[in-house]
Amino acid sequence: MTVSYSFNQPHLFSKALTLARGNKSAQYERLEFLGDRVLGLIVSDMLLKHYPKEKEGDIAKRFTSLVREETLASVARQIGLPEQLITKEDELRLNDSILADVMEAVLGAVFLDGGFEAAYTFAEPLFMPLLAQNIKPPIDSKTQLQEWIQKKKKTLPTYTLVSREGPDHAPSFVVKVSVEGLGESLGHGCSKRHAEQEAAAGFLKEFKK
Repeated sequence: MTVSYSFNQPHLFSKALTLARGNKSAQYERLEFLGDRVLGLIVSDMLLKHYPKEKEGDIAKRFTSLVREETLASVARQIGLPEQLITKEDELRLNDSILADVMEAVLGAVFLDGGFEAAYTFAEPLFMPLLAQNIKPPIDSKTQLQEWIQKKKKTLPTYTLVSREGPDHAPSFVVKVSVEGLGESLGHGCSKRHAEQEAAAGFLKEFKK
């Protein structure tokens, strides 16, 4: 699958796909800032229409799942963005954080090129299957761990950054989650948040029997 939108101003699409070179700021960053806000409005509207009877808290869980880094990176791969990135550093094509940002940048470019209706038409078929696949609101690993710990009446988990390696454009994080009286687990990821989620998931797998 490829990007299903024909740009009237092709330079906007190129700008969304162009990553930083050297110490220069990346062209896509301003578009990503805009696209993040546009995506939030589109997904919020889709959720309210699709789940008219759900409480705000459940809608918020679904929203977080749909706009998180991993989801956006998956959508970016679905429409072939990794192969279209304008960069000499091929490892960036595998970086979830970069792909998520570029996905938002492309949406920002569509919005500038064709307006909100065009952005909605572009995003809806990409996110609707993801929106409809969970019968119950999804719960991320950190929330699952916190709720499980509260039921056991233990001290809440603490997350500690163990290490951060790699260049700024492609970092690698290691985070440790600890629960007093139970144990600890490590998580790895291309962002601190991703590493925290992995650590929480690993803890639940190890200790939730």
